[in-house]
Amino acid sequence: MAEKIAVSVPAPSASPAPMAAAPKKGGMSRMVTIFIFVLAIFILFDPTLRSALGTFVGYGLDPLFAFNHDYPVVTLVLTGLLMAALTILVRHFFTDYVEQARSQKIVAAFNKELRDARKENNSFKIKKLLAEQPKILQKSMEQTMTQFKLLPVSMIIVVPIFAWIAVFIGGLTTSYYHVPWSNFANFNESYLFPQWVLLYSLISIPFGQVLSRALRYFSFARRLKELKATKA
Repeated sequence: MAEKIAVSVPAPSASPAPMAAAPKKGGMSRMVTIFIFVLAIFILFDPTLRSALGTFVGYGLDPLFAFNHDYPVVTLVLTGLLMAALTILVRHFFTDYVEQARSQKIVAAFNKELRDARKENNSFKIKKLLAEQPKILQKSMEQTMTQFKLLPVSMIIVVPIFAWIAVFIGGLTTSYYHVPWSNFANFNESYLFPQWVLLYSLISIPFGQVLSRALRYFSFARRLKELKATKA
């Protein structure tokens, strides 16, 4: 369910409008995002930092999800669901789905017009559309930057939980576990990534997609009710 959005490409102007200079605040935000991303990479790939962070986070997560290391698969399932839910909820509350859909429609319509003009070899229309292209690209970039700004918040959620899982798996008395297709699956056996990482992703990614679509559906449904109420 989605709000019906009228798509229109901005009317061509005589000359392209100059691009506004990026504010300093935006540059600072990008620097903070890059710094947190690099720090997260260091923590994830440095065993000492990862272990220290995982041990610290364990003071809060151990009583909730460790189960005395008796049910490691259940621990992975619950922490995977927790991580996916937190990251999706953060993204949901800071994303305007209606504006996002409107921008995507405008960009798609503009690209179609440009492709058609090139197929028809309409040089006049191509010139006018290219003059407006910076505005369209800026609209698309705004949506990308919104998601980019949320990356540090997601990292703050994901990295500590991931570090704790690594410490938790390292503390198991045995790394073998049972799955329907094998009685001797090994958490530490690697297929590009250790099996515990693959299992963790297998749980969190599908759940995150389902939760994201559900929240988007209810967001559009609420917006439609608001529109109907204003027209009544």
